[in-house]
Amino acid sequence: MVRRPLGNHHHGADTLLVTSHTPGPDPATADTEEDTEEDTEKGAEKDTEKDTEKDAGELRALIMDARFVLFDFDGPICRLFAGYSAAGIARELVQRLERQGLLRLLTEEERRDPDPQAVLHAVDRRRRGSEVVADLEERLTQGELKAVTGAQATEHADDLIRTWSAAGARLAVTTNNSARAAHEYLVNRGLAGCFTPHIYGRTRELRRQKPDPYHLNRALRAMGTAPGVAALMIGDSPSDLQAAVRAGVRFLGYARDERVEERLRAAGAETVVRSLEPVLRMLPAPGGRT
Repeated sequence: MVRRPLGNHHHGADTLLVTSHTPGPDPATADTEEDTEEDTEKGAEKDTEKDTEKDAGELRALIMDARFVLFDFDGPICRLFAGYSAAGIARELVQRLERQGLLRLLTEEERRDPDPQAVLHAVDRRRRGSEVVADLEERLTQGELKAVTGAQATEHADDLIRTWSAAGARLAVTTNNSARAAHEYLVNRGLAGCFTPHIYGRTRELRRQKPDPYHLNRALRAMGTAPGVAALMIGDSPSDLQAAVRAGVRFLGYARDERVEERLRAAGAETVVRSLEPVLRMLPAPGGRT
């Protein structure tokens, strides 16, 4: 895990443009300038090493203390829509409303939203608890179940889940996706036994989705623990972070790219990894070996 500085950084003296009217560098001071630039570069390298060591120490503290680990599903475990378009599902929901004569429940902007969850929530705000919301939620679930067949495993996620479970940690899924879709994916990957029965996903009470901590609290109670140092949430969105904070659970951000990392850090995430590999390396192997 490395925090990459943004922007261009230049160490040492500015470049001197030499012309026929410009005197060359003074030989008496040339060595001194080179030494100064070298010292500056060495200082920058030491600062980077210190930052890396600090980051690794923070990550290790999160990992080694965790006995109850709550995973978001789409992101840390897999890319659910790697082979099936989420935007396509959103269009299907909008078209279903249109056929029912209910397109007025969405604004023009909401009708174009590529996120099916956003479409579902927009209707729920205007028809909370209605049959139309229940129907759209089921349609979204069916779309997510289709997406499972083309879902792409997050690199190192399978090994991380198996290793953490074998080391004695209790694992749960807390997701805004359908629990049915998450369970089917985990069964297909041979991972369901690491989580079952602790898979908590979207219900028709949509207001209880993250950032509400409802599913996190359900998981903690069911696993027989309370919020605290021993519990850790791994997520890839600000809503995951907010739910963890509200539940009193420590948070580890997973970012598959720089854009996601920037969004997590802007939301207040202190520890973010761009790969699950360093997390896996820090886990004790079954039998107590590291």
